[in-house]
Amino acid sequence: MAADSDAPAVMRLSPRDNVAVALRPLAAGEIVLLEGVPIVVQRHVPVGQKLAAEPIPAGTPVVKYHCPIGIAKRPIAAGALISARNVERDYRAPLAAPG
Repeated sequence: MAADSDAPAVMRLSPRDNVAVALRPLAAGEIVLLEGVPIVVQRHVPVGQKLAAEPIPAGTPVVKYHCPIGIAKRPIAAGALISARNVERDYRAPLAAPG
């Protein structure tokens, strides 16, 4: 069964999030649109998993649904799968001041 080409492949849960959630399985090298911006998927992302919606510098909070879920261990490229390999779990991570 083919995916609906008009259906979004990813979504940001909150406007200030720096991650998006896969709405279907994503293949490495696939280009998906997030709010009209193309993102190249870096490796397979299962449905429901997170990927970087934008580049995330090392030491920066990783934010999902406007809540910090960890700190980037190293720079994370847009389209990279968010996992324990690149994020240190820290639910107390501070959010940057609104700006």
